[in-house]
Amino acid sequence: MNIEQLNERHIPFSSLRYSTEAFIDYAIPECSPKYNYALVGPGVSQNAKQPVSLREPHGFQVGGVSMPHGRINPPHLHFSCEVFICAKGQWRIQWGFNPEARHVDIGELDIVSVPTWIYRGFTNIGVDDGFLFTALGRDHTGGILWGPATLAAAAANGVHLTQDYRIVDTRRGEALAPGEQTLQPMQPQDIAALRDWSPSEMAQRVVRANDLRFGPHSLLDAVLPGGGGQLAPVVGLGLSEDRHAVPPVAKAHGVSLEWLRLPPGAQVSAHRLAEKQVVTAYRGQVALQIRALDGSARYCLEGSAQGWDTYAIPGGVWREFCNTGAQDAWVLMMTAGDHRKRIEWDPSVVAAAHQAGWALDADGCVAERHFVERAQR
Repeated sequence: MNIEQLNERHIPFSSLRYSTEAFIDYAIPECSPKYNYALVGPGVSQNAKQPVSLREPHGFQVGGVSMPHGRINPPHLHFSCEVFICAKGQWRIQWGFNPEARHVDIGELDIVSVPTWIYRGFTNIGVDDGFLFTALGRDHTGGILWGPATLAAAAANGVHLTQDYRIVDTRRGEALAPGEQTLQPMQPQDIAALRDWSPSEMAQRVVRANDLRFGPHSLLDAVLPGGGGQLAPVVGLGLSEDRHAVPPVAKAHGVSLEWLRLPPGAQVSAHRLAEKQVVTAYRGQVALQIRALDGSARYCLEGSAQGWDTYAIPGGVWREFCNTGAQDAWVLMMTAGDHRKRIEWDPSVVAAAHQAGWALDADGCVAERHFVERAQR
């Protein structure tokens, strides 16, 4: 890609545009306002006018949501993964509603992977609007199903959802087309037949910031001067080169999630991946440099209480990360696919690691060079 094409993949937080009418629950007082963002892919929005920062398919999608204190997102069901990443505030993630709701509370940098085929919702229990990022599995999510009570509450306020997932707001003079039918919810017996997830089972899908396990040998270049980057797996098989790395949530999602932590001044040296990757800065300042066909493109990504910048890296391009701030930088890496990703390092990085006594073994994991070479004789 050339620099102009790469620039289109930069998604500063200040550039985001939202919809407050992405779903029928905008008609329900306790659910509104809700600010729905679509960063990569359209997500599950039911509003054709939903702003989307980057529509290119990535194998997964990235969105965001913000609501005032006390507002709720009512029960709905997904057919592909929905992962919540708490960027700001305190949130109550609820599930089940079958009939009772269960919940887990999360704070900054906590991540929850909600299983498919269960009803879920969330409530802002923090003191401000807060912000959740979401990762959705697959390019085609299958949409969502609202709970019967939500459809009924929206209809009572004059807003309906058709079988083709078109929102009809009768308060604006809109009406169903001749022969058009409203969406029929799941029947009680169908909801009762859904799997019941216990609190202990759901706890295994909650990855808290304090429980992350960063690997000192998760990247080959970490042993080099100026290195020091570490990865902590969260969901699925990512790109860690640490043979001891185990993702807390191992089930296939269509996307892997892991945290990159960079000390001040540290870098991740030149490398590339075959897969598409979306990175979001949650803390600190990171410079992302990408080799383009017509030069080099550099993007400054910053994460703070004021916003979190994102970049969608195309597959096959050489890239480098550098912490340009005075504190540890935290970057969430979301990479397409359920398989383990293999990093291709610039040959100069491999040579420098060899000189320092390190190499990648046959399984692509960081190891002491003398053991690897001894086994290959």
